[in-house]
Amino acid sequence: MKFALSTNWCNRRLESGEAIADAAADLGFDALELGFHTTQEQVKGFKLRLDKMPVGSIHAFCPVPISAPQGYPELYQLAGFDEAARAIARVHVRKNIEFAADMGADAVVLHAGRVMCRGFLRRWDMKRRVKRGAKLLDIFKKELEGLLPHLEQHKVTLGLENLPYLEGFPAEWEIAAVCGDWVKPWFDTGHDFVRITNSWKGGLGGDAQTAEIPQPIGLHINDSVGGDDHLPPGEGKVDFAALKPMAEKARHLVFEPHSEVGEESLAAGLARIKACWCG
Repeated sequence: MKFALSTNWCNRRLESGEAIADAAADLGFDALELGFHTTQEQVKGFKLRLDKMPVGSIHAFCPVPISAPQGYPELYQLAGFDEAARAIARVHVRKNIEFAADMGADAVVLHAGRVMCRGFLRRWDMKRRVKRGAKLLDIFKKELEGLLPHLEQHKVTLGLENLPYLEGFPAEWEIAAVCGDWVKPWFDTGHDFVRITNSWKGGLGGDAQTAEIPQPIGLHINDSVGGDDHLPPGEGKVDFAALKPMAEKARHLVFEPHSEVGEESLAAGLARIKACWCG
C-alpha cells in the first residue's frame, strides 16, 4: 500500500509547494493530495517536485479560486436546488478536473452539497432529510451526466465524499444511485464515525453501522472521538482494522490530519496504519 498526505495539513503554515512536498517525503508519505487551501503560488512548487512526490488526487476547490477569500470545500455546490448556484459550481468543477489532469492526478474529491442549509435539520429529523434528498437526486444525476464526457476525456474520476452532517448529500442510501465508471464514493473515516455516532447512516431503516456503499475510489484517513476531529489514527475511536478490506481495494489512501497535528503524532499515525493494514 502507498499513502498520500493532504496538503491541507500544512498549506497555511509552509509557503512553498516544494517545502510541503519535502515535508511529506520526510514523514514517509509516497504522494500528495492537493487540498482546498492550496494557493496558485504553491502549485508552481508542487510541479517542480512531481518526479519525487506525485499528486494522486486534488480536493475541490483547488487551487483556491482567485475570487474566493479563502479555501473551503463548499465554496460551490453542484448538488443543490438553485440553478444559478449549480451553474457556477459546474464551471469550477470542470476547472478542477482539468487541473487534476494537468498535475497527473486521476481523482477529484468533491463535497457535492447539502439538501438544505446547515442547521435547518434537527439531528433526529430523518424523514425530512430523506424526502429532500430524493428530490435532489434527479437534479444531481443530470449535473453528473453533463460532466461525464469531461471526466472521461481527462481520465479523472470524481470522488463524492461522505459528509459529517445530516444534511450532507449524497448519503449512504443515495450514493449508489449516482455512481458509475467516472463517479465513485470517497470515504472519510472520521466523517463516517460521526455519522455512525449520530445514527445517520441507516436512513429510515437498517443498521446505521453496517450500511453498505459501493467500493470507494479513495479514503481520507483520520481518527475521531465523535466530532469532525481529523486526528491521527490511534488518537480516537475509529476501528481501522474493520476498514482494511475497503482500504485494500481503494486506489487512493490519503491522510487528512488537522493542521494542528504535530509531525511526531502524524508519523506515529502512519506507522499504526501500516501495521494494521500492511502487516
